[in-house]
Amino acid sequence: MSQQADGDEAMETSCKTVLITGASSGVGAASALRCARMGMNVVVNYRASRAGAEAVVAEAGVAGGRAVAMQGDVSQVADCERLVQGTVAQFGSLDILVNNAGTTTFVPHDDLEGLTEDIWLQTLGVNLMGAFYMTRAAVPHLKQSGQGCVVMTSSIASQTASGSSIAYCASKAGLNSLTRTLAKALGKDGIRVNAVLPGLIDGDWAFNTWGGGDPERYEDLKAQFVQQTPLAHVVSPDDVAEAIMSFIEGSPYVTGQLLTLDGGFTL
Repeated sequence: MSQQADGDEAMETSCKTVLITGASSGVGAASALRCARMGMNVVVNYRASRAGAEAVVAEAGVAGGRAVAMQGDVSQVADCERLVQGTVAQFGSLDILVNNAGTTTFVPHDDLEGLTEDIWLQTLGVNLMGAFYMTRAAVPHLKQSGQGCVVMTSSIASQTASGSSIAYCASKAGLNSLTRTLAKALGKDGIRVNAVLPGLIDGDWAFNTWGGGDPERYEDLKAQFVQQTPLAHVVSPDDVAEAIMSFIEGSPYVTGQLLTLDGGFTL
């Protein structure tokens, strides 16, 4: 990338520090590796999968980046503050935050009794409140960066009447609103906030949840998705990571945007 001039070009990402939540696999891992290849300092957050996070850190090192794994549950305020403090202690700054951590529990939408208080609290705690807690903790450092950037991983479930549960749909719809309100609130501090809204993401998570771990069932699911999608493509974690990077590297004047990435499925 070219060096910045007059503040009108895309962010110069080399030597920047990025904290990615939920980065031990999937979209978070793909994003971490892309950032590492660009010379960024990368913090790979994980809640439970330490082995997965350390594997991402090792691969990031091979790719030429500096990376560390940090454990933390984003639904807990203290953990969010500790993650931000740990990032700054490790690398001296925090320039980019990717709020990627997410969770869901499959509950049929018409099973209102099955959508328990515990499911609601867990889903909102990670998907919505966690993104707020992380961003709030990061703001002083993102402001100091001069080109602070926050990217949320949302979902097309935020805009449709389908998804793994009503709680999941609501949490992601709330995340979209949080993206736009934070963009308006933080713009004066030079901090941009945007979101990517993927459809079905091909990978282990979709295989084990939507596909139930059954290869034949999962292939049938993907085939159905492709048939209903104009571009006939199920997005991969790397596709989503590329979209996330487009917000990080792109115009410094794009903020508050919700980028749907589903091959046209929701058209």
